Amino acid sequence: MRVLGRLLILSLALLLAVPAGALTLVLVLVLDPAAQAWLAGGALAGLDATLSDLAAGMAPETMLLALAGLAQALSVLLVAPPVLVALVGETLRLRALAWYAGAAGLLTAALPWLARGAVRPGGAERLAAEGHLSAILFLTGATAGLVYWLVAGRSAAQPPRGAPGA
Repeated sequence: MRVLGRLLILSLALLLAVPAGALTLVLVLVLDPAAQAWLAGGALAGLDATLSDLAAGMAPETMLLALAGLAQALSVLLVAPPVLVALVGETLRLRALAWYAGAAGLLTAALPWLARGAVRPGGAERLAAEGHLSAILFLTGATAGLVYWLVAGRSAAQPPRGAPGA
C-alpha cells in the first residue's frame, strides 16, 4: 500500500514540477533583456524563414513537423531532468533539497551541451551567450526540482506510519 501511495505522490509532484519549470523558463525568457534579444532575433529569423519557405511552395505539413520537433525538444528539456532526478532520489531514498533542485538544475543546464557533444567554435561572446542560456536552464531545472521536493522529496526516506522508529 505504501508503494501505491508513493507512486501517487511522485506522480502528483511531477505533474506540478514540470509546469513550474516551464513557467520559470517562460518568465525568464520574457523578463531577461539578453534572453529577449536572443528570443526576438530567433523568432524573427524563424518567421522570416517560415514565410519564405511557404512562399516558395513548401508544404505546410513540413512546418508542422518542425513544430513537433520543437515540442519534442522542449519536453525532453522540461520533463526528462525532473523525472530522472525523482526516480534516482526515490530509489536511493534521498530527502535533500540540494539533490532535487541541484541535480535537476545541473541536468537541465547540461542537456544542450550533452546533446551537442562538442564545444562549438566561436569567440568569448558565443561562450558568454551559451553560459547565460545554461544559467537560465539551470534555474528552470532547479525550480522544477524545488517543486518536486516540496511535494514529495521531503518524505522520500520516511518509514511507513506505525513502523518502529516512525
